[in-house]
Amino acid sequence: MDEIDVPPFFICPISLEIMKDPVTVSTGITYDRVSIEKWLFSGKNTTCPVTKQVIADCELTPNHTLRRLIQSWCMLNASHGIERIPTPKPPISKAEITKLLNGAKSPQQQIRCLRKLQSIASENATNKRCMESSGAIEFLASIVSTYDATAAAAEESSLDDEFESIRLAAEALSILYNLQLSEAALKNLMGKSGDFVMSLTRVMQKGSYESRAYAVLLLKSVLEVADPMQLISLRPEFFVELVQVLHDQISQQASKATLQLLVSVCPWGRNKIKAAEAGVVPVLVDLLLDSPERRACEMMLTVLDAACGCAEGRSELLKHGAGLAIVSKKILRVSQVASERAVRILLSISKFCATTHVLQEMLQLGVVAKLCLVLELECGFKTKERAREVLKLHARVWKNSPCIPRNLLSSCPA
Repeated sequence: MDEIDVPPFFICPISLEIMKDPVTVSTGITYDRVSIEKWLFSGKNTTCPVTKQVIADCELTPNHTLRRLIQSWCMLNASHGIERIPTPKPPISKAEITKLLNGAKSPQQQIRCLRKLQSIASENATNKRCMESSGAIEFLASIVSTYDATAAAAEESSLDDEFESIRLAAEALSILYNLQLSEAALKNLMGKSGDFVMSLTRVMQKGSYESRAYAVLLLKSVLEVADPMQLISLRPEFFVELVQVLHDQISQQASKATLQLLVSVCPWGRNKIKAAEAGVVPVLVDLLLDSPERRACEMMLTVLDAACGCAEGRSELLKHGAGLAIVSKKILRVSQVASERAVRILLSISKFCATTHVLQEMLQLGVVAKLCLVLELECGFKTKERAREVLKLHARVWKNSPCIPRNLLSSCPA
């Protein structure tokens, strides 16, 4: 292929490779379908890569003439090692999706429909957007809601009904997550009442490991577009189930999504109290003991910091035998972000829970020595200031510790 000149208009402006399925956007520029779909849908860009004009309509028009030219050129140059490009399968139409959805009445028909939808969505991003605009999202959400109703009436339903409902919900959640829904579709799912969040919470409570994992991943996407009032109104059982997913360690991806969710929702309203009452603190302390990777450790400490912003969270941290020790241990061992969060946690404890027992425990566990070390090393101005504040608050109690700086001792009352 190096010995032959490829006509420049055969080359995709994004991938710089010969186009296999050329499509034209509203600006008149032709791209390979896979490349422009990734640009528009996965990258969430709204401009034409070549002209920089806004693409108001994401409709991709197949350029059949150019494709036939490319195919003919490939056949003529087969002796140079150029492989023939097969004719691509045309994207699905709205009419086909609607017909498929209308035929899914019984559980068996719904299973077949879900598998077909999974196959359609896996082909290309255009199919995903077509499904989104053809009522597939509402159909999938209704299956999840049906599972919610079945789970709520579990005592009256048979085991076969419950198993069928679980299977359908897992399939529907898998498709919903993998569709990479647009912001508008996610907001529509969230709705005004937050019923879909409750349905996903019920799935986390009663579903299989697979469906629970998909529920968490979908919740993360949905709550990213929620308004403040919806975040403030999250129910206590939502936090209980998130904490349970963390405890069960269903998968690395699910745990990461759960931590990201907690980081984003805990600052709103009374959510930090709900999280603390749901038992997030002891679960996070136990996970931190296993020395997770850097980013996970930072998120765990961020959630712990939020939880320690309320009395319930601080109490839970002090109840745990390893609470103070593990927070102190992470200082200067993970990253500047982790050190900052850990010192913030210790400052909260020092301000609001400074009993004689707690202060002595901090001294015996080496917390005081670690805070003194923070003052000596490069770890961020704010982190140093908070460490200095903790030491200054209780310098009189810790005055016999050899690591306490003399200037702190001289500034505290005798």
